[in-house]
Amino acid sequence: MTTPDPSELTAQYDRALRDYDALVGRGLSLDLTRGKPAPEQLDLAADLLTLPNGEYTAPDGTDCRNYGGLQGLRELREIFSGPLQVPAEQLVASDNSSLALMHDSIVHALLSPVPGAVRRWADEPRVAFLCPVPGYDRHFALCERFGIEMIPVPMTPDGPDMAVVEELVAGDAQIKGIWCVPKYSNPDGTTYSDETVRRLAGMPTAAPDFRIFWDNAYAVHDLTEDAVQIADILAACAASGNTDRALVFGSTSKVTLAGSGVAFFGSAPDNVAWYLGCTAKRTIGPDKLNHLRHLKFLRDEDGLRAHMARHRAIIRPKFDAVERILSEQLGGTGLASWSKPLGGYFVSLDVPEGCAGQVVSRAAAAGIALTPAGATHPYGDDPADRTIRVAPTYPALGDVAAAVEGLAICVRLVATEQRLKAAE
Repeated sequence: MTTPDPSELTAQYDRALRDYDALVGRGLSLDLTRGKPAPEQLDLAADLLTLPNGEYTAPDGTDCRNYGGLQGLRELREIFSGPLQVPAEQLVASDNSSLALMHDSIVHALLSPVPGAVRRWADEPRVAFLCPVPGYDRHFALCERFGIEMIPVPMTPDGPDMAVVEELVAGDAQIKGIWCVPKYSNPDGTTYSDETVRRLAGMPTAAPDFRIFWDNAYAVHDLTEDAVQIADILAACAASGNTDRALVFGSTSKVTLAGSGVAFFGSAPDNVAWYLGCTAKRTIGPDKLNHLRHLKFLRDEDGLRAHMARHRAIIRPKFDAVERILSEQLGGTGLASWSKPLGGYFVSLDVPEGCAGQVVSRAAAAGIALTPAGATHPYGDDPADRTIRVAPTYPALGDVAAAVEGLAICVRLVATEQRLKAAE
């Protein structure tokens, strides 16, 4: 797009400043910081609070009140086996947090050699992970927690840039893992292509114990009736002779009750045995009554799909509002671009280089809280200072619209001011 002449830029800036002053004057208090389910979504699972209605015996006869059953109820694992693409016998149903399972998997690898490893990760001179960017800040926080070096890898429309990934892992035996959100990635909504999955599974790695941390957080979180499909990572790894390469994670955090859900770990048999062996030192078993509650509530995979359709009816209008308002306010201006996800919980907004931090600050001063600029990159540092994660699910629809309208005003103000300064 051709940059307007200085007089037109000045006029655009003056209009943006007037709009921003009016925005500040509204005294808003809106929050688009985290991808939480809205109260209406949590209400969809209210029946869980009355289950299991005094019952405590699983279909296989397990007394869910007692110790044991480290792998979790099989019948619940069968419901999530298809969506997570993990055979039920290779799936572990645990407590409420998949992030906790990722945390524990790293701890276990640090303290106990994973299958195929020469030694514990704690005994390595250096441990590094590849981090596709933009990416998930909590993945990055785990690496920081354990002193794992993070190496950014750019995302493409098909997933991480595999030419970069393949070169890095082939030449550095200290690169032990890669973070992947393969379906509706956080925050840009990218779904990995079949070719990307095949290359991840089959690429040569200098580390014999390289692991793909496959965080399939949005396996059933579609925004359209036509669910996007991804290739089966475990099958691809097995076909490539790298059977133990992938560790799969998922949960019901954005399916039922976010604080009282069920998390899942899945992998090849040797990895599952390793994980359960390590976990047995930490716990005697998960909350099987909660497993039974979820089993009775969801019933089967069809019940899960029907439940997620009700979620979609609540949150899709919010994503539609984000797309409509950004298109109306910023479309054709050259001041921003944004993702148009088919599922997941986020929209990724890119503003001109050097502007994201200022946009977030301006929005905060106007009463609109956004995820900090840089959160989408390792160490909280976006070198281009351009990516902003927008989380529209939690606020009411009207609040989403008001917040995104205000965000668009902030983008116009900051980006136009930058253009004006460059033209001087």
